[in-house]
Amino acid sequence: MIKASGIHHIAIMAADIKKHIAFFSDVLGCRLSALFDMHGVPGGLHAFMHLNDHCYFSIVELPAAANVPIELGVTHAGTGAGVSAPGTMQHLAFRVDTQEELLAMRDRIRTKGVNVIGPLDHGMCQSIYFAGPDNMALEVATPGATLDTAQWVDAAVLEKAGISAQEAQDYMSPDAYAGAGGSVAQPPYDADKPHMPYPEEIYQKMLDTADEVLIAAGSHAEPPVKVKNKAKG
Repeated sequence: MIKASGIHHIAIMAADIKKHIAFFSDVLGCRLSALFDMHGVPGGLHAFMHLNDHCYFSIVELPAAANVPIELGVTHAGTGAGVSAPGTMQHLAFRVDTQEELLAMRDRIRTKGVNVIGPLDHGMCQSIYFAGPDNMALEVATPGATLDTAQWVDAAVLEKAGISAQEAQDYMSPDAYAGAGGSVAQPPYDADKPHMPYPEEIYQKMLDTADEVLIAAGSHAEPPVKVKNKAKG
């Protein structure tokens, strides 16, 4: 079955990319793995902080970002209980594997002078909470009880969310799909589907352009630093 297997990276906008790199390297122990001019985005800088070899925390700096005001309750939630605009990140939770590692991470964060609350036991996970640069609401969590849907999908909350029993069954058992080898054509434009907010004329041209043409025009596969071959000894 074809489905997403995890998070490759989550990208956060920064007013000052250096401040974010320093925080996530020093406070959380994530090493800087990549920093380069953002592909196809003039003036943009893009950093990748290593979580594991398949998952990164990404930081983007664009020239105008520092001029966008942070407004708690609109642009940022500020805490895990706070509100923010639909489509924005409410909070971000990193993972460690054990409760011992969770406490060790709490120790690390506190040694850097950053205040931390928890761990709070949520059954499905235990979590500590703290703040990051630019009013980010951050969490580190370790797995708890296995998520058995019979115990963790609450019928009363399904009703609050407007989800019927049949819809719930569909959501808990997505349709199996094995793929078609990349042969599926771009579907016709449907205004009821989500769309990227490019200028309409440009977006329609992108949708009408063959995949291989867009891929060739938009790919930047070479790393930014050319490494010379070491001379053979």
